[in-house]
Amino acid sequence: MPTVVVRHKVGDFETWLKGHEDRVKIFAPAVSSFKTFQDQDDPESVVLVLEVTDMEKLGAIMNDPNVQEAKDRHTVKEPILLSTEVAV
Repeated sequence: MPTVVVRHKVGDFETWLKGHEDRVKIFAPAVSSFKTFQDQDDPESVVLVLEVTDMEKLGAIMNDPNVQEAKDRHTVKEPILLSTEVAV
């Protein structure tokens, strides 16, 4: 199960944080769990660490136009950056 790190900024951290249950539901088809972090130097910058069960479904969710409404409601700002682990 790959771990994926997602980083982006938000317009209002408290509004974004209240959307946690929405994110759980949105990502459920592709993610078994995630942890939420806030940048201590920039409170409007957030990081999610996802345990991904299906990378293809995750990509579909991230690009689903219907998810845009939730992004807007949660004050998510583009770009949304994804990083995956590199085997060394």
